[in-house]
Amino acid sequence: MHSLHFSMRWVIGIGLMVGGVLGFLPVLGFWMIPLGLLVLAPDFRWARRGYLSIMTWLRRFRDRHKARKTVKERE
Repeated sequence: MHSLHFSMRWVIGIGLMVGGVLGFLPVLGFWMIPLGLLVLAPDFRWARRGYLSIMTWLRRFRDRHKARKTVKERE
């Protein structure tokens, strides 16, 4: 039973990441890469590290954007 769940997560995760690489096409998007890594994270250390690094980068980007917006509002 465990191998079925493992194989389904593997297929879904890899499929999402491949779709994310084709993010320039309609319907598919770059948002699919972190989602694919999230699906694979319980089973693969490299996916867990990749997901965490992407989320850290996004949080830093968001915080920098908020700081710029706050400075512009003060002016």
